Amino acid sequence: MTRFEELGIKKSILDGLRDINFQETFPIQAAAIPVLLSGQDVIGQAHTGTGKTAAFSLPILQNIIPKGGIQVLILAPTRELAIQISGEMNKFAKYTGIRNVTIYGGQSINVQFRDLEKGVEIVVATPGRLIDHLKRGSIELNDVKYVVLDEADTMLDMGFIDDIKFILDLVPEERVTSLFSATIPAEILRLAEKYMRSPQQILIDADDLSGEGIDQAFLVIRDREKTDFLFKFIKENKNGQTIVFCSTKDRTRRVAHELAKANFNVVSIQGDLSQFRRDKSMYLFKKGKADILVATDVAARGIDVPEVALVINYDVPNQDLVYFHRIGRTARAGGKGRAITLVSYSSIGDFQTIARQTKVKMTDLNKQLGIEVKIPDPLKRETGQRRRGYDSGRRYGSGRRDGGGRRYGGRSSYGKNYYGLKSRW
Repeated sequence: MTRFEELGIKKSILDGLRDINFQETFPIQAAAIPVLLSGQDVIGQAHTGTGKTAAFSLPILQNIIPKGGIQVLILAPTRELAIQISGEMNKFAKYTGIRNVTIYGGQSINVQFRDLEKGVEIVVATPGRLIDHLKRGSIELNDVKYVVLDEADTMLDMGFIDDIKFILDLVPEERVTSLFSATIPAEILRLAEKYMRSPQQILIDADDLSGEGIDQAFLVIRDREKTDFLFKFIKENKNGQTIVFCSTKDRTRRVAHELAKANFNVVSIQGDLSQFRRDKSMYLFKKGKADILVATDVAARGIDVPEVALVINYDVPNQDLVYFHRIGRTARAGGKGRAITLVSYSSIGDFQTIARQTKVKMTDLNKQLGIEVKIPDPLKRETGQRRRGYDSGRRYGSGRRDGGGRRYGGRSSYGKNYYGLKSRW
C-alpha cells in the first residue's frame, strides 16, 4: 500500500488526513493523485466507496492558493453528493486555509450569496443551481484552474449533459479537468474528447459489478409480506446501521411510517421532503442518531456512512447498475456488509437480470427459511377468465398490469422468467 506522504502531499494536508486516520491510499488514489499533481487530465473509473473524493481533492488542495478567488469547480448530480464532497474536502483542507461553498437547489439562494461573499476557492455545485448563479453574476468562472465532474454517468442519466456543456464552455480552456464515474458509457467518452486534453484513463475494476465483499441474499415473497420480513431482518442486524431502498416516494413514506410506528429509530429521504428535512435526516443518520434510513434512489450515490452494515432493497430496482449503487452503501472502503433484496412475484424477471451481473453466489433465503414460492399459473388464470366471459379476444398478459403497474402473465414475469430463475438458483 502507498502512503499519502510518499505521493508528495504537503504537510498541511497530511495533518488533516491524519486527523481522520487517512494514512494509506486506495488504488484509485494511488493511481490518480500523481497524474493530477502533474497537471494532466484524468478519466477515473472506480465504484462507490473506493476513495474517489480524496483522489481528486488532494491534488487540488495541493495546487491552489488561499484567498485566490474561485479556482476550482466540482459538479455533482445530487445535492446529497455535493454536500458530502464539501464535507470531505473540509476535513482534508482543515489546516490549509482553503474554503469551499456548496451550491444546490432547495437551499435559499441568499444563504449561498452570503457564503460566496465571504470568499471561497472551491465551488461544489449541482448543475441547475450553478447556472442560476452564473446568470445572476454571483459566480464567475474566469479564474477556474480545476474542473471535476463527479459521478458523471449519473449526471448523464439525469439529463444534465446540456447543462454540463453550457458550464464547461464558460471555463477557461487552460485548466486541469478530471472526470470520475462508476461506469464510462460512450457519451461520457465523447464529452471527454471535446472538453479534455489527452486525458489519462485510470480504470479500477472497470468490469467488476459483482458487489464483492457484500453478502448478497434474496427472498421471493408476496408484496404484502414484505413489511414483516423487513422488520425481521432489521432486528437481526446487530452490526451497524441499515438503509432501506424503495422505488417510489409514496413507498418510502409508507415504509418509514410503518417502521416508526413499530418504534424503530428511523429517518427518511425522498424528493418531496424540504431541503431542511432532508439535511436533518442525513445529519441524524451520519451521526449515528438514527439506526435506519429509508430512501429513494436519489440517495444511492450520496451516502458515505462507514457504519452501514445492512442494505435492504424493499423494491427491486429496474436497472442493474442501480442495484450495485444501492448495495455499495455497505462494505465501504473495503469493509464487509450485507444486502438483502425483497423480490415480489411481479419483480422476479427484473431481479433475474440483475443476478446475471453478480459474480458472487447469492444466498437463497427461501431455501434457508423454508419459504415456498407460489407463483400463480397464468394459463389457469386465463382459462378461468375466459370461462367467466372476460376474454375480449386480446391475449391475456400482453398488456394487463397488476396494482404496481407491472405486466403479468405470459412470458413477461410468470412464464419464462420465473422458470429461468428457478433453474438458475
